[in-house]
Amino acid sequence: MTHRHATILLWLLLAAAIGGVVCGWFFGARMLAIGWLGDLFLDALKMTIIPLVVAAVITGVASLGDVRRLGRVGGYTVLYYVTTTALAVATGLALVNIIQPGAGVEVLQGTVASDYAQKAPAGIADIVRSLITPNLVAAAAEQQLLPLIVFSLLFAAALSTTGETGRPVLGFFEGLNQAMMTVVNWLMYLAPIGVFALIGKEFGKAGGGAALLEQLGAVAWYFATVLIGLTVHFAVLVVILRLVARRRLDYLVGMARALLTAFGTASSSATLPLSMECAVESQVDRRAVKFVLPLGATINMDGTALYEAAAVMFIAQAYGIDLSATQQLVVFVTATLAAIGAAGVPQAGLVTMIIVLTAVDLPVEGIGMILAVDWLLDRFRTTVNVWGDCVGAAVISRFLPAADESA
Repeated sequence: MTHRHATILLWLLLAAAIGGVVCGWFFGARMLAIGWLGDLFLDALKMTIIPLVVAAVITGVASLGDVRRLGRVGGYTVLYYVTTTALAVATGLALVNIIQPGAGVEVLQGTVASDYAQKAPAGIADIVRSLITPNLVAAAAEQQLLPLIVFSLLFAAALSTTGETGRPVLGFFEGLNQAMMTVVNWLMYLAPIGVFALIGKEFGKAGGGAALLEQLGAVAWYFATVLIGLTVHFAVLVVILRLVARRRLDYLVGMARALLTAFGTASSSATLPLSMECAVESQVDRRAVKFVLPLGATINMDGTALYEAAAVMFIAQAYGIDLSATQQLVVFVTATLAAIGAAGVPQAGLVTMIIVLTAVDLPVEGIGMILAVDWLLDRFRTTVNVWGDCVGAAVISRFLPAADESA
């Protein structure tokens, strides 16, 4: 996409996001009539994810050359993910302890929505087992990215050892990757319509501006606490971008299209194709883009981790339960792991939150207190998730060897 087209698209996306909020606020349920346009755009993006992720990871790993470099790059990447996720959870816990958003809140009666109550808590073994699938086709059909990424990593590592024999296979995936990025470029011209419809539809479901304000009233301090935490962590990532990746703030402008799409779709996985395109246009090493971003869209969920820690503490405060330092440490660890296990789809954090609640013996029904506003917070935390991935790609890019040394 040319720079001129990218700039125009950025402004159109910004206008679409604002327009979706304004129209949804005033027209309410009438915006549901155009919701199908947003769903169509979201489905079109999801259609590109599987072939793009597989092709990008395979070509990205193969481009590293010596398979031993995969371990070094992987180590840096995991270190970045763990560090930023831990910082996010710590920020969420600190703010909830300072602001005390759940103090004095009347616990809402009723049970948690059946969609979430029926989800069994996942343990460490479940998260580890999710890395491997006995059926790659089924995993692709269900858009389970993690086992596909693991297989692609192994396949690319093996391919890098085959020499000339494997070059035609690698050439196929390089061609597939380029073709899928072209498809993503085409789809991006529909992004303003899709973002407008998706945001307007969600406001319509909430009943418009008046109904939303009423819903916010009961959990206003919780909502504000999470937003403050996400803003603080976004700024922390900017500092990491500047000090570690040695990038200027124009990188943030370059990623703006991806961030606005993340806000509109509430899905880091659906935003992945655009995140990769924007990162390449911002001069991030393609090897880092192909390796870090697909992996990050699956396991690096800074915004989700912060939100889960804050939400669990809010629920405890609302029930009048004082969590000890040891219990908060358990929240810290389990929120970090639960965020890794969260899928890159809308409101996946609600499901994995059950892990954290169960770990500290809090009632799962407490989720019912935050359901009314979760759809809106989901958009903000997804934006932070995607920003964390984009900063990670820039950081890892700085530590990669020169391209001519990787052959």
